[in-house]
Amino acid sequence: MTELGPMPPTPDVGPVATDCGTLQPIAPNVWAWIGAGSGSDAGNAGVIVEDDCITVIDTLMAPSAARALNNTLAERFGLPIKHVVYTSSHLESVGGSAVFWMAARYGRTQTNVLLDQPAPIEAYLRLAPEFAHDYDTNPRTAEVPFATRPVSHVVDVAAWLTPMVLALPVSGQQSENLVILVPSAGVMFAGAFVSIGTTPNAWDGDPVTWADTIGELTEQVGTTGVVVPGRGPIGATRHLQLLQAYLYACDDAEGDPSRIAAGPWDDWTGRDLDAVNVERAARLAVGDRGVPRTMLERLGLGDD
Repeated sequence: MTELGPMPPTPDVGPVATDCGTLQPIAPNVWAWIGAGSGSDAGNAGVIVEDDCITVIDTLMAPSAARALNNTLAERFGLPIKHVVYTSSHLESVGGSAVFWMAARYGRTQTNVLLDQPAPIEAYLRLAPEFAHDYDTNPRTAEVPFATRPVSHVVDVAAWLTPMVLALPVSGQQSENLVILVPSAGVMFAGAFVSIGTTPNAWDGDPVTWADTIGELTEQVGTTGVVVPGRGPIGATRHLQLLQAYLYACDDAEGDPSRIAAGPWDDWTGRDLDAVNVERAARLAVGDRGVPRTMLERLGLGDD
C-alpha cells in the first residue's frame, strides 16, 4: 500500500485577523457577523444555525477575517458549516471562501463563471490594502497561498437550501446576485446587494435595475423585517428605501455627480463612489456597458 503521509495543511488554518468583527444575535438561531473597527472593511456575513449544520452567507474580504468567523462559530456552536452562499462574485463575498473548503457553495451563474477565472490580485490589493498579506498566491512566500473556491451549486431560481434558508436570485448590484431570506425569523441577508450608512459601488451593476429590485425586496421584507447588509450596521426596511432613493438620484444626475440631490446619504461614508455610480448610470443610459473610467482609475488602470 502506498504511504500517503500526513494530510497537508487546510486553508482554515493560518493567520487570523484580530478584532475584525462580532457575532450578533438577530433571532433564534439567526446571527450576523458585523465588521468592527478597522476590520469593518472586511464586511459582514450571515450565520444560520440548524440542528446539524450551519449556513454562512458571504465569506468576508480575506481568509484571515474568514478564519476569525470560522473559529468563533466552531467555539460557540461546534457544528459543521455545510453551506456557504455567495451573494455576488465580488471580493467581500468570496475573499475568504477557501477557509470553508468542506462546505457546499451556492451562487449565481455569473459568479460561477467569474470564479473560474484567475483572481485579479492587483485589483484586490488596491481595493483592500489592509489585507495585502492575505493575497499572496506564491507557495514559496505565503504561509497559506491565496485562492478562492468556485461555486459548487448554481442557483438561478428561488430555492430552499435548508428548511430555514431561502435563496432568492436578484439583479442590479451585478447582473446576477443572490439574497437570502429566513422567512421564519423575518430576516433578509442582503449581502452585496445592500449597504447601510456607506455608499454602494455600482461599477458593474445597473443603478436603475438595482433600485427597482430593492423596491420588490422591500415588499418581501415587510415593515417589521430585519435587513443585514454586506456593509454597515443591521437595519430595516427604511434603509432599503434610502438606498433605492440614492440609486435613482445617481441616474437622475445624468453623468454629473454634483447633481446628486441632497438627502440622508449626505452623511454616508465613501461618497467618492458617487462618481463611479453616476458614470455607470450615464453609460447604461446610452447603451454602454463598459467599466466606468472612474472605477478603472481607482484600480490604477486609468490613463496617466
